[in-house]
Amino acid sequence: MIDSLLIDLDGVFYEGDRPVPGAAETAAWIRDRGIPHLFVTNTTSRPRQAIVDKLSAMQVTATRDDILTPPVAASRWLEAQAPGPVALFVAPATLEDFGGLDVADREQSAVTAVVIGDYGERWSYAELNRAFRLLMQTPRPTLIALGMTRYWLAADGLRLDTAPFVTALSQASGVEPLVLGKPARPFFAAALAALDTTPERTLMIGDDIRGDVGGALAAGTAAALVRTGKFRAEDLEGEIRPDWVLESIADLPTHWSAIQSGELRADS
Repeated sequence: MIDSLLIDLDGVFYEGDRPVPGAAETAAWIRDRGIPHLFVTNTTSRPRQAIVDKLSAMQVTATRDDILTPPVAASRWLEAQAPGPVALFVAPATLEDFGGLDVADREQSAVTAVVIGDYGERWSYAELNRAFRLLMQTPRPTLIALGMTRYWLAADGLRLDTAPFVTALSQASGVEPLVLGKPARPFFAAALAALDTTPERTLMIGDDIRGDVGGALAAGTAAALVRTGKFRAEDLEGEIRPDWVLESIADLPTHWSAIQSGELRADS
């Protein structure tokens, strides 16, 4: 029986700076029922506290420990596996989630890891080339991708996310990326461990057919796709088949009993 939830945020609870109608009520319903849950987001442009504050402004109660982000997962991995200076291509606000690490300055040419996150409009040819040169040193550093999401829905429309830049750098340097965000299995494993649950007892809810649904199914959990955020009708025509399709997160309470019993149908 499914009794735990992994829930994406951007495109599920909010779209840009607009809350999804009914999201706050669903969040309150989840808490009132005591359903174990974790917000799992590939957002790397803001630290967890900023996400907590954003949710609070939308009447959604959450703490830092309720949120797992790629920077948090990457910081823990780097501390254990790659001591030494690391090059961060992430939003300035996210730097606080890498506190305690030896962060390389722009003049350093030797690093143990190159971390690629949501760098947004900071990307330029010069910045891409700087990351490429760092990856070409000997010995080769680890290329860490804070997720492999292709694009996301901003207030002004679709925008490129992390995957296109990681793919370009990997192809040029020959260094395969270590992905520490959705849809990578280690990220889902970390989320399940944080909830102290198993894949069979867990449902992932997201708007990204690849990052959320595909990643969750590969990790052994059930997956529900919402028709908000980056959802497109053609998402339901590909090889990845969600177990459940909801109009929005607001429909979760209505369908929870069927989800718990395992009556999952993608055409519901």
